[in-house]
Amino acid sequence: MTDLLSLEDVNVYYGPFHALRGNTLSVGDGEIVSLLGGNASGKSTTMKTILGLVKVKSGTIRLAGKDITNASTNFRVRSGIASVPEARRVFPQMTVDENLMAGAYTRRDKAGVAEDLARMRDHFPRLGERRRQEAGTLSGGEQQMLAFARALMSRPKLICMDEPTMGLAPKLVDQVLDEIVRINKELGVSVLLVEQQAELALSIASRGYVLATGEIVLQGAARELLDNPQIQEAYLGKAVPE
Repeated sequence: MTDLLSLEDVNVYYGPFHALRGNTLSVGDGEIVSLLGGNASGKSTTMKTILGLVKVKSGTIRLAGKDITNASTNFRVRSGIASVPEARRVFPQMTVDENLMAGAYTRRDKAGVAEDLARMRDHFPRLGERRRQEAGTLSGGEQQMLAFARALMSRPKLICMDEPTMGLAPKLVDQVLDEIVRINKELGVSVLLVEQQAELALSIASRGYVLATGEIVLQGAARELLDNPQIQEAYLGKAVPE
């Protein structure tokens, strides 16, 4: 499988604090990859680094083979990286359609944007029904779908999703995971899924990486990680016999 995104020996510092420690990871073209870890493990810093919100001290980031290590966030979005931030972060006082249009802020092809707006309404029928409704009045699940659709409006090759199931009722969690798979399969968009809930993330991913104190400590196929005693003990709450 061809790498769409790759990080090679990436180091990031916040002042004297070594936040990411020589990390190497990749997301293949058309692949769902999960990035796991507890609080302060470096998951969000990794996403910010990919988006260009945090500068790399050393190492290389490539998108479709091109070095984007020092590229601006705007350039990365135009090149095909989008994000779904933690806690959805829709614009509450803007309508659904206005939120969707905000996702296309880097684009200048008005006809294409109008076409994609209609496509998002078809792909997410509930959003089409509520197109003139303020986003802040939507349910949590609807806001998450809006966050997905807004990210898709930039026509991305890769979407980085930060804790997309956080704060949702259990019945909505399955809907969100199903939608991630649908976006991946039907639209051909690669996904880097940042999650604390290992079982959920690995259930839809092909591969995964585990971060601890800014360092990748485990990696492998999703099924192998689910069966790994360290994962079971740390993330799934299962006691591992000594």
